[in-house]
Amino acid sequence: MTNPMIEGRRADSARRRQRVIKAINAASTGGGEISVSAIARAAGVDRTFPYRHPDLLALIHTAQTDPPAGRGGPMVSRASLQADLANAQERLSRQAAHVRQLERKLSEVLGEQAWRESGLGDPADIDQLQHRITQLEQQVVTLRDQAEERDQELEAARTANRELIANLNKRG
Repeated sequence: MTNPMIEGRRADSARRRQRVIKAINAASTGGGEISVSAIARAAGVDRTFPYRHPDLLALIHTAQTDPPAGRGGPMVSRASLQADLANAQERLSRQAAHVRQLERKLSEVLGEQAWRESGLGDPADIDQLQHRITQLEQQVVTLRDQAEERDQELEAARTANRELIANLNKRG
């Protein structure tokens, strides 16, 4: 059984996604301004919405670099190039952090392997503690996911409340 609030949030998000996609298509074919702010304004969504949906952000960036319909040659703005550069730098930073994490993990695994091959090995009580640590780490991840999901539901409820209040104020 699904939660009506979650389903409502998903439906609202899907409607906003469709409005953003329509705004991107309209700006691409009509020669309008193609930027995150302009698309968000045209779609009637918050400017942060495309940033929370990487696929929509990628569509906007692609539309910025594609040539406008009916014109010859690509039109690339300085702002779009700067945005692409900033995104590439951020991606490199994330990849470097991931490589460091993988190197650290490899070092730990190789160290454990060398320790075991030396014949010394871990005492049984340390193995139990390691198992308990793993269980607790998994529990922490689960609790963080639940908290994040609740935060998203709360934000959706707040957005719905803002829209309802705005509609009531417009009628009144």
